[in-house]
Amino acid sequence: MLLIIGLLIFVGVFYCIISEKVAAVYATMLGALAMSFLGIVSEEEILETIHSRLEILLLLIGMMITVSLISETGIFQWFAIKVVKIVRGEPFTLLVLLSLVTAGSSAFLDNVTTILLMAPVSILLAKELKLDPFPFVMTEVLASDIGGMATLIGDPTQLIIGSEGNLSFNEFLLNTAPMTIIALIVLLVSVYFLYIKDMKVSNELKAKIMELESERIIKDKKLLKQSIIILILIIIGFILNNFINKGLAVISLSGGIFLAFIAKKNAKKIFESVEWDTLFFFIGLFIMIKGIENLGVIQFIGNKIVEISTGNFKIATFSVMWLSSIFTSILGNVANAATFSKIIKTVIPTFKDVADTKVFWWALSMGSCLGGSITMIGSATNVVAVGTSAKAGCKIDFIKFMKFGSVIAIENLIMATIYLYFRYL
Repeated sequence: MLLIIGLLIFVGVFYCIISEKVAAVYATMLGALAMSFLGIVSEEEILETIHSRLEILLLLIGMMITVSLISETGIFQWFAIKVVKIVRGEPFTLLVLLSLVTAGSSAFLDNVTTILLMAPVSILLAKELKLDPFPFVMTEVLASDIGGMATLIGDPTQLIIGSEGNLSFNEFLLNTAPMTIIALIVLLVSVYFLYIKDMKVSNELKAKIMELESERIIKDKKLLKQSIIILILIIIGFILNNFINKGLAVISLSGGIFLAFIAKKNAKKIFESVEWDTLFFFIGLFIMIKGIENLGVIQFIGNKIVEISTGNFKIATFSVMWLSSIFTSILGNVANAATFSKIIKTVIPTFKDVADTKVFWWALSMGSCLGGSITMIGSATNVVAVGTSAKAGCKIDFIKFMKFGSVIAIENLIMATIYLYFRYL
């Protein structure tokens, strides 16, 4: 009976999130607390669960502060205008460069913030060129999802996988970044064949967009210099963490707080920039996953994967990637990563003497990040981009998003299957 009630709570929470009937943070926190009151998860287990995820939460807080201060300088918008001038108003070349900037930024910054800043600029530039903004926005959204796969800090999904698998920043760079490059190529080639016929711009319009001024966009040059230096130091710290052993959370928080201090920013305003609703969403989610684990659901799915694979390591690896991509498209990549991380831990003992079981984590990373492009609710980046685009006059509905995103996602998941096979299996 408790199993049925627990599953109903879990499904109900995600129905509320998908339907937007209840704010996501309220849904996960109420679900987590309901499980606690029912005795599915104890207070001690809740505190232990939060404690084990503190590095993720503190790392996110540090990066949110840093990115918030960087965004105040106007550097993202400045760069977008510079890019359009470099390509002299050629639409597809513009789309490619904007997407590469988005992917690169998403690999080292918060991808939600990146798309929040880049999408309105892209829509503005597309409208200036009298083009449909849809392919520009969608390509950037998918580039952000893909770019987030490249590093440990690119996406909350990666932070969860890194924490659960005890994986370093450099391990992600060596294992998922190459697939990120492949996926970006697939994305841009696909967009070329789908939309190149619609990207025709007159010479008059190209001349007009070349007149856009970028110099006035930079609001605070001193803060910009400080931000760039601190951000570079943070990234260097992440890369060298295996040697300096200070911890990603400490490095991230140190950078964010020190930048706020030397920039002489109001402390209250700085901490208001932290997305506390996102952090509490994660806390509620982690507690619910613990509840599902206590009910035996995760062990059951893990056993099924082993059963389906009949002890075959290759089949088990591909099952993790493809099943996680499907779950991601329905539940979102964060929920999927948190759930499948537990599943992988139940599968690993079966294969630990057969092969390097770290491959399971790379399969989960690719399934979560690439599968996140299938639907509008596949990632927080998608949801933010759709909302931002609507405010800027480019409405994207669920079906329209899925028609575009699912094609690219399936292509990239096939490429990821090939990548995993030839590199690890």
